[in-house]
Amino acid sequence: MSFFKAYDMRGEFGVDFDLDLVYRIGRWLPVILKARRILVGRDARLTSEAVRDALCRGLVESGCTVEDMGQATTPMVYFFTAQKGYEASVQITASHNPASHNGMKVSRAKAVPVGYDSGLAELETHVRSGALPPLQTGGSCSTIQYREEFVAWLCARKPDLSGIRYAVDCSDGVAGLIIRDLLGEGPIYLNEIPDGRFPHHAPNPLEVENCAQLMEVVRDEKLDLGVIFDGDADRVMFVDEHGKFIQPDYLIGVLAQQLLPKEPKGSLVIHDIRTSRGVIEALARFGATTEMGKVGHAYAKKRLRESGAVLAGELAGHYYFRDFFCCDSGEFAALLILGAVAEAKRQGMTFGQLVASLQCYANSGEINFTIERKDQAIAAVCQALSVFGTPTARYDFDGIRMEYPEWWVNVRKSNTEPYLRLIVEARDNEMLQQRLILLRQTLEPFFVKSHA
Repeated sequence: MSFFKAYDMRGEFGVDFDLDLVYRIGRWLPVILKARRILVGRDARLTSEAVRDALCRGLVESGCTVEDMGQATTPMVYFFTAQKGYEASVQITASHNPASHNGMKVSRAKAVPVGYDSGLAELETHVRSGALPPLQTGGSCSTIQYREEFVAWLCARKPDLSGIRYAVDCSDGVAGLIIRDLLGEGPIYLNEIPDGRFPHHAPNPLEVENCAQLMEVVRDEKLDLGVIFDGDADRVMFVDEHGKFIQPDYLIGVLAQQLLPKEPKGSLVIHDIRTSRGVIEALARFGATTEMGKVGHAYAKKRLRESGAVLAGELAGHYYFRDFFCCDSGEFAALLILGAVAEAKRQGMTFGQLVASLQCYANSGEINFTIERKDQAIAAVCQALSVFGTPTARYDFDGIRMEYPEWWVNVRKSNTEPYLRLIVEARDNEMLQQRLILLRQTLEPFFVKSHA
């Protein structure tokens, strides 16, 4: 697959891209973005320093003033891009991908994301042309320190966390750069030291097997919950007091409960097309207006800016905040969820009980299939669903979501991986299993192989 993705650039180092390609990106990126003052950060991957060097060399030769903040979480880069008035930024990271991968997340001024349809396609065309823009003089690269300022901003918004016992798994990623300063000595810390080899587990907590260590600690130590970040800390996920993984879309409701009391009635909350009906119904009970949208940070950030929504959330564990420059922050989300659990405990309620009111239906979670002829497969699903009559609602802006009185289904192509993704929710587990059998049988002719 191409190094240039829908939302960012990402791939296996030495296979999908090399340092020469990175240098060329550095030469062309200021031309595409019309930017001269650029912030650069990086994660802890073993190739990130070399990628930084090649990128900054290209940026400087294009006449840019580059400020390098060194190792940083992706939300740190977003935050200071907007707060300090940079014209663009690049975070060097492959997020939750394997250790052999790397990549770049690019933002314009005000931390507006640059995706394939908003600059990366043009960048790819220029980079792959073999040509380079004219050399420019006056470029420079210097280092800048923002870690303490970021910690101070978060600490000023830290809720009362007294009374809860919890563990935090940094997944060997860059969350470890700030986590102890943010949360103090109370939590049990796991895999806190950034290590780009990711020796303890892959840095993708959405794959529940990567949460096994955290789950075991929560159960053994009888904790109230566990927190786990991905490799660059733009996503965060949780396990409850029993060590049970909590599907991330349910936490949109918990975050809304924390934020909405300070907002006017009817304030907007955005959720993606995969969100549980239980969450959508709960948001209405909390007094929110809701909007269903596409998956992906480029869409969520754009809609937050356009609409003034308080919050947007995704099944993948991205949570976007109006008050965080309309960007996602695993660190800020973690503070709010921890505060909600602490408040619930003071009222005699566990984390699991807090979330239970949102888990009204049987939910499959997202199931990934490696599929040939994805468009034909989606068409086959639509045809198979015709036996259930006319849906009460149909959304087809991101794959399809078909709503029926007692169940719904979403099937969509991944924008970042070679998968067709399926999620089903029904009134009970029996109906859920019946629908899953039908849908698997429908998709089977298109299988390359399946991934549970």
